Order: sequence, then C-alpha cells, then structure tokens
Amino acid sequence: MRESIALLTMLVILPSVASAQRAERRPSLPSVTANGEAVITVEPDQAQIDIGVVTQARNAPDAAKENAEKLARVMTEVKKLLGKGDEIKTANYSLNPNYRYPQGGKPEIVGYTATNVLHIKTGALQNVGKLIDAAMQSGANTIQRLLFTMKDEHSAQLQALRLGRPRPKPKPRKWPMPSVSKLSRSSPLPKVNEESDPSLCPSRG
Repeated sequence: MRESIALLTMLVILPSVASAQRAERRPSLPSVTANGEAVITVEPDQAQIDIGVVTQARNAPDAAKENAEKLARVMTEVKKLLGKGDEIKTANYSLNPNYRYPQGGKPEIVGYTATNVLHIKTGALQNVGKLIDAAMQSGANTIQRLLFTMKDEHSAQLQALRLGRPRPKPKPRKWPMPSVSKLSRSSPLPKVNEESDPSLCPSRG
C-alpha cells in the first residue's frame, strides 16, 4: 500500500515538472525599445501672481474684519488693471491664534492672525509690475508666487512629443562588388619567350 501511494505521488509531480521545463524552453517574444528626446523654447503669454493680505489683532473678529477690509481694497485696485480674460479669486484663507510660551508655564493666546491669498491670472505681461504695486499700496503685504506660464501648454507638449519621436535610420546601401575573373584550373599558364624579352632572362656571368 505504501509503495502504490509513493508511485502515485511521483506520477502527479512529474507532469508538473515537465510542463515547467517546457515553459522555460519557450522563446521570448521579440521587443523593440525606442527613446526620443526634444527640447523646445516658447515665449510665455500668461502671468500668475499670488498676493497675500495678512492682518493681526487681539481677538479673532477684529483680525478677520481688518483683513476683509484690506482685501476688498486690494481687489478693487487690481481689477482696474485687469483686461478681458484675466482672473482674480481668493485662493486661500486662514485665521490662527498666536501663542506665547512662558518659561515653565502654559501657552497663552496673545492674538490672532488672518491671512488671505488672492490668485491673479493675466495675459498682459507688461502690467505685472503695475499689478503688484497697486496691490501693495492698497493693503497687500506679501507676494507668495510669481509665475510665467502659457495659456495652452498642451499644444507645446504635443510639439515636443512630435519632435522627440524616434525616426527610423536609413538602411545602409549595398554596393555591388566588381567581378574578378579567375583563371580556370584547366587553362594553361601563358608561356614567356625569353628571346623576345631579355629582361626576364637570368643574368649570366
């Protein structure tokens, strides 16, 4: 009974080993890897500016109220310089307590800070300096970001992809080799007449 069980186990294991060997012998499928690279230079046609208004007060309502008033003045002055298609909107707002940490004591709230960030997007690049000056003079006190971009970045990316596409190299041209006549083994070698050409005769002392 034990011998028959061992035999069945071997019969079950052997086909799996054979199938694994057949899988290893299978040839790998051919593959082609192509790499391309292209760099293009484009002129920006859009500016993005993040301008912040930060206010502080003893209590939260006063900090928020002062911030809202300054923000309204900033938006009024900036909108005067914006053209058709330009944008201005609130990007971020926060109101946080300010703590004092006395030595050996508990933290104490000594005031509040309100922060409001305006996101400006304009296509008039020549007005970027004027926009920043108008915002700062009307109540803004931080410039968090100034970025020059493109309105349609997708078209520039597609152009770079087209230029970076790998191109097939031309196949080398095969030039025909000139034929060289060979003497047949049956052809007799040409005889040289020593009398007709004295230079071929050995010198005699």
